[in-house]
Amino acid sequence: MSPFRSLTREEWSWALYDVGNSAFVLVVVTALMPLYFKDLATASLPAATSTAYWAYTNGASSLVLALLAPLLGALADYPGRKKFYFAVFLLLGLCATLALTIPGQGQWLLTLVLFLCARLGWAGANIFYDAFLVDVTSSSRMDSLSAQGYAWGYIGSVIPFLAILALLVSSGDLSRGLPTQAVKISFLLVALWWCLFSIPAMRHLQQRHAQPKSAAPIRDSLRRVSAMLVEARQHPKVFLFLLAYFFYIDGVDTIISMAGVYGRDLGFSSATLIVVLLVIQIVAFPCTLAYAHLAGRFTSLNLLLAGIGIYGCITLLGFLLPAISHAGLKTACFWLIALLVASSMGGIQALSRSYYSRLIPKEKSAQFFGIYNIFGKFAAIFGPFLLGLTGQITGDSRWGVLSLLPLFLLGAFFLVRAHQLPDPAQPILSNHEE
Repeated sequence: MSPFRSLTREEWSWALYDVGNSAFVLVVVTALMPLYFKDLATASLPAATSTAYWAYTNGASSLVLALLAPLLGALADYPGRKKFYFAVFLLLGLCATLALTIPGQGQWLLTLVLFLCARLGWAGANIFYDAFLVDVTSSSRMDSLSAQGYAWGYIGSVIPFLAILALLVSSGDLSRGLPTQAVKISFLLVALWWCLFSIPAMRHLQQRHAQPKSAAPIRDSLRRVSAMLVEARQHPKVFLFLLAYFFYIDGVDTIISMAGVYGRDLGFSSATLIVVLLVIQIVAFPCTLAYAHLAGRFTSLNLLLAGIGIYGCITLLGFLLPAISHAGLKTACFWLIALLVASSMGGIQALSRSYYSRLIPKEKSAQFFGIYNIFGKFAAIFGPFLLGLTGQITGDSRWGVLSLLPLFLLGAFFLVRAHQLPDPAQPILSNHEE
């Protein structure tokens, strides 16, 4: 039976996009680019310095998007504009991923610029992809569909990953680093896979909730964003949740994006790190679906708190890992960390997205997901910069890892405070502003 048999055409089209863009996250962001950058592009730089440069680039991509997200989200809430902006950023991400095949040995700055553009395109498209959730399904199905998007994204991205892994293995000894030509072919394959699974979304997703048309959309969009920020105090539950999200997703995203370079700093080979990533993707599939199922029994709040607690343990284990002298014990601990990451990375992201979707007005979903992404992207700036700067100052990346622990503690605190507040009694930003 098809895994999408119980979904509508729009729901499976929405979920399939995650299958496509997750290959970019797995192969480019998590697996290849960190190792490629460390082994080939910055061979002449100290380990802590190259790790810091990688962290700064991830932070810079988030800063650019965070500055653009409010206006883009407000503009996309006009009829028919959500898919337009989704397509623009999708095209940017695809073209920049293809362009990563251009830089040669030593061109680390060009490599970082192209990666920044690719990540900007991927993250920008996700603003509008996330905002489509309120258009394609009902409130009662949001937890399940959001989790299915992440889950099938994890398992679906394994297919191109395995093909790329076979290509890398056949191209040379991975213990000596990644073969350059094979890596560039891998970028090409990722772009093609991402493009292929974007087609159903481009064909079938329809924007059902929108703001009335405006003769001056940019001016009115800026006015709506400004009004929303002014009225934030009237809707404390939404914005307190966003504050909690800022802290805990900061830690989650930083761990995911920095795991590869941290593993290289600890001496793990490219082959080991790639196999670990493959296992994470496979294990994350059932765990993400389990989070959605358990949320119906134990509530989304409790499952989010459980995920935050698991990531706090990951941070402590990551800090202690370099102090383990026994090679076998260090490897076993590294695998334990990987399995803990896999157990919760999809669930915490999926439930955050669906929890937030139920708090916001549907007709302003893109605008509010623009704000959601501001908090997420500014978090993605702060976390990598915090880790990179702490590691660069101390000369040891493990202290940068430990600096992430307060983020999870603050996230849990504000999440509980947000949940204790009453649900919004009326649509956020009432129509009198129009």
